[in-house]
Amino acid sequence: MSSRTLLFLAAATICIVWQLPYGREMLYPFTLLATFAHEMGHGLTALLVGEEFQSLVLHADGSGMAFWQGAPGRFATVTVAAGGLLAPSVAGVTVLLLSRSSRYGRLALIASSALVVLSGVLWVRNLFGIAFVVALAGAFALCARYLAGQVAQFALHLVGITLCLSWFTDLNYMFSNIALVGGSNQKSDTAIIAQALWLPYWFWGGLIALTSISICVTGLWLATRKLPPA
Repeated sequence: MSSRTLLFLAAATICIVWQLPYGREMLYPFTLLATFAHEMGHGLTALLVGEEFQSLVLHADGSGMAFWQGAPGRFATVTVAAGGLLAPSVAGVTVLLLSRSSRYGRLALIASSALVVLSGVLWVRNLFGIAFVVALAGAFALCARYLAGQVAQFALHLVGITLCLSWFTDLNYMFSNIALVGGSNQKSDTAIIAQALWLPYWFWGGLIALTSISICVTGLWLATRKLPPA
């Protein structure tokens, strides 16, 4: 089986299992990674549009929240809301492309570990979130230390796929007004976009879903192309 086929099967499996009853629990580490990436997407996008990224919390039920403040206009608000849904896909494709060569797999894992630690120090503020950051950074470091080059490369590909598909953990969130976060109801990202712009939340959910799928498929195709001879 080719690496491209294997990765597309892995992506399809993650998508399907996430939609099954207890699917989020079955893929619990991937679910937490997806939520972490989603909230970091909000926070970092807020920084890009000139606002303040204050903190991030991650809950044991797989939900999370990024706290930011400022006085954004309509389109900055939309950008931050969309950032949680699209920024992880862009990050995932970046991981896929950087890990094309098994030669650089360990370096990419070490860099990922360092970035996770940095984000934890700067923004993660609850105990469970800190424990997750420590575990994730440690897992990346252990993979870099002990996995063979091609295995490390495949591990990075799985991380990239999870980031690309982070919005897929709960399709109801994409196509609903309200989301349950840490036991309380919060307005969904697509509802925030719909409120700031025009057209209903399900339209924006569908548009973001199509965009994310296109990014993921393109990233997988590019990541599994044969490298030119050195």
